[in-house]
Amino acid sequence: MTPASRPGPILVINPNSNEAVTAGLDAALEGFRRAGAPAIECVTLREGPFGIESQAQGDLLIAPLLRLVESRPDAGAIVIACYSDPGLDSVRSITRAPAFGIQESGVLAAMARGDRFGVVAISGGSVGRHRRYMRRMGVLDRCAGDRPLDMTVDESARGEATFGRLVEVGQALIGDGAEALILGCAGLARHRAPLEAELGVPVIDPTQAAVGAALLAVVV
Repeated sequence: MTPASRPGPILVINPNSNEAVTAGLDAALEGFRRAGAPAIECVTLREGPFGIESQAQGDLLIAPLLRLVESRPDAGAIVIACYSDPGLDSVRSITRAPAFGIQESGVLAAMARGDRFGVVAISGGSVGRHRRYMRRMGVLDRCAGDRPLDMTVDESARGEATFGRLVEVGQALIGDGAEALILGCAGLARHRAPLEAELGVPVIDPTQAAVGAALLAVVV
């Protein structure tokens, strides 16, 4: 692929304003960067809440999210890096670039790795949003469970106790019948590989799943 024909960057948008989450996304996606491939650019929606932990917070960020997408007509593809995919339908309505949500992408990836999957949610308040989305996707019968860490987004991204709690919740989901696990928050990205090694089942980082799908969409 020549520089002139190379697609624009894959724009990975962290819709909350927590830069630690964006940094974690950027590190988790390093292995996807290849010479000659589209660039992967992680950006923070500065007008977004510090953490997206409710339906209301997700709804309020849609307007600034659309403004950001409109300001980047150079993007070859767009990834909304927040579980429950706030604003995804609206983004798809205003851009010709393929747009991916990490919940949708993570669920599809998990179903390719196991008959039933489990979701590690940030908080109990997130579970309802996840289930509404899975009902819309028509995949609730493939979900073995959706269990919360009972942490804030910031605690999950920075906290020293996060991994131990992930192991505990992951084991409970395996007990529910999950054959693959999805990390239900973009801030958990750095824990994917060690958690998979600890639990012995596939662990899906949904942002990696979405970026993989975006790369396939723009380079094939």
